[in-house]
Amino acid sequence: MYSQVFILHAKLLKALSNPKRLEILQLLRDQELTVTEIQEMLSLSQGNLSQHLQVLRGAKVVKTKRNGKQIHYSVSHKNFIKASDLMREILIEQHKSKNDPLMRDLTRKMTDLVPLTLDPVCKMRLSPKTASFALNLNGNSYYFCASGCFETFNRNPIKYQRKEINYGTFN
Repeated sequence: MYSQVFILHAKLLKALSNPKRLEILQLLRDQELTVTEIQEMLSLSQGNLSQHLQVLRGAKVVKTKRNGKQIHYSVSHKNFIKASDLMREILIEQHKSKNDPLMRDLTRKMTDLVPLTLDPVCKMRLSPKTASFALNLNGNSYYFCASGCFETFNRNPIKYQRKEINYGTFN
């Protein structure tokens, strides 16, 4: 019985041991999303995304809810987000001496992160602490929920550069 606990733990960690699956978890941290929305945000083929979602469902990391033809995904337990955030804090601690500008933003106190901004592509609310990607362009900091939005922005940044009042910048 004792070793079974470690086997179960290893299986769960294996399900989370993929960058795209961690990105999916990050996208679902505060919201429910459809397969189509996740696919657009991550810029993945439907087949590839389906495989990742199947692994996460099998490990009970995400749960589904059907609404007509749409399947909505959400995180099955809030502690998955807490665990991800704790791992991120460890990584920040390990890399903070590298003088990386993003690391400085990620190590700010939560009270400094209260003003939120929007992902310029999908309009998801996020902060430097929750952003998967960041970019400083022409004196403005842009934060992105996932690689698909980051890549979309980089293909045509003029289309997405700030024209409206935002929820806060982190320059």
